[in-house]
Parts: sequence; C-alpha cells; structure tokens
Amino acid sequence: MDVVVLVSGRGSNLRAICTAIDAGECDATIVGVVSDRKSAGALEFAAGRGIPTRTVALRKGDDRDSWNESLAEEVAALEPDLVVLAGFMRVLGPPLLQRFPGRIINVHPALLPSFPGHNGPQDALDGGVRISGCTVHIVDAGVDTGPILAQAPVPVLTEDTADTLHARIQVQEHQLLPRVIHQIAIGAITLDPLTRAH
Repeated sequence: MDVVVLVSGRGSNLRAICTAIDAGECDATIVGVVSDRKSAGALEFAAGRGIPTRTVALRKGDDRDSWNESLAEEVAALEPDLVVLAGFMRVLGPPLLQRFPGRIINVHPALLPSFPGHNGPQDALDGGVRISGCTVHIVDAGVDTGPILAQAPVPVLTEDTADTLHARIQVQEHQLLPRVIHQIAIGAITLDPLTRAH
C-alpha cells in the first residue's frame, strides 16, 4: 500500500512508521512526505531515506483556498492509496478531502471525542481526567471529528505537565499509528469512503 505522510515538525511519527516498515511490521511504502513548513525536520529525515518530499507553505496572508488546491495537487501527484497526517498542524480543506474520501487518517494526542484540537494534552490536564491517550481516526471536514479507528490509553499522573503527558502519549502514538496503517494495508480495517470505518 502506497502512503503519503503529511508533516509539520520533526516527524517522530514518520520515523516510527519507517521503523515499523523496516522491521516488516507495516506492509506499506511511503511514496512521499509533504509538509507545510520548509524547516520541518521530517523533510530532512525523509530525504535521507530517499523518499520524495514536497513543501506547500502557507504563509500569513496567503489565500487559503489556493493553498488547499496546491496541497491536493501535490499529494495526488504522488498517487497514494492512503494519506496519513502525522503531526500535520493544518485543517484540511475540501480539495484534498474530496480527492481521497475516507482515505485520510490522523493521529491525535487525546482520546477522542474528548479534547479535539491542537491542545489535547493540556486540555486533558485542565479537564482533570485520569486517563488520556491517543486516537487514530479518519479525517473529515471537522476538527478531529472523523470516525475512530483505534485508541490507546495513557494514565495521567498527578505531577504531569502538558509536555510530560504528551511525551508519554507519543510513545503510544508511535506504536498505534503504524499498526493501524498495517491493518488497513492487509484489509483488517476497511475504510468506507462514504460513511464510516467498519
């Protein structure tokens, strides 16, 4: 299964996917890595592995619709079977969602539907929950609202800060995301583009 990974930062989840592929635990090939930031460390890592990279930058004042169209074109040119958001910090617009209906997944650092958005670990602390974790879900037009594919729990410790909790959540993300990609690749998880995962 050919996969394109979208990233914004250093790419720890991208590295985890590559590690799983190298170990024969994830039946996928990463055919491209696309970022919204030229400085993303994930791009350098991908290039070092010979993975094609693309940057579709979105600067302040840029036309968001044009950016969404450009992003969709760059991803589609790589012809993926699945698009994986791995620390991609932008909300996708209709062009990409319509090109790959039901074939875009995201990993989120909270147990959805609780604590969507970009502050999952801090929101969990503020909410006083004793268990947080991570979720892999299908991306839809909302913010972290798509059908849930898999989750992993992480206990919240009394001494936790957002950073320490997030670090422990990421350990689980690095196991869960490659596992879900593998399950999609072998047909253990079926993605229904019209309604939901089943």
